[in-house]
Amino acid sequence: MQISEQTIKEHIKNAKEGDQKSFSFLLNSFWIDVYSFQLLRTRNENDAEDITIRTFSRAFDKIDSYNDDYEFKTWLITISKNIHIDLVRKKKSEINHKTLQQEDNNIYNLADDSPSAEDNLIKEQNLASLLQHIKKLKPHYQKVINLRFFQELSYAEIAKELDEPLNNVKVKILRAKKLLAEIIHQK
Repeated sequence: MQISEQTIKEHIKNAKEGDQKSFSFLLNSFWIDVYSFQLLRTRNENDAEDITIRTFSRAFDKIDSYNDDYEFKTWLITISKNIHIDLVRKKKSEINHKTLQQEDNNIYNLADDSPSAEDNLIKEQNLASLLQHIKKLKPHYQKVINLRFFQELSYAEIAKELDEPLNNVKVKILRAKKLLAEIIHQK
């Protein structure tokens, strides 16, 4: 069923004002378009669905930035394409990291894996160095790093602790890790 451009514009306007029915209408109206686009790109139903969900989540978070000079479907597809590109980059980065870890593990695979006094000293110095690097981050990044990696809280527990939305917590942790990595590499 073809939906008129005027109906779509009306629902976008209502969604910008926070109308949940309009969000649902837009989701239902454009889900197949975005999902089909991603299914062609990923050739994987689970990945296509995950990216489609992320697309609508991001689009609805940023609905105020939508410019109605452009077609809404095109805007959604662009968001979807960018999310897919980000995920591909992330997977490549993880694969490279895992490969390097495996190479490191193969190189340093010793018969006795109990830490020596020297190993403990190095670990303490590395931890002290890491803590010094973490202190260079802004306080809110320090806090999420501490909660996630030292207190080992889940994303949901961190969101509850900080009284923030789960997506914000995830973004903060990603950003904090990226900034921390940059600080460490500068040294």
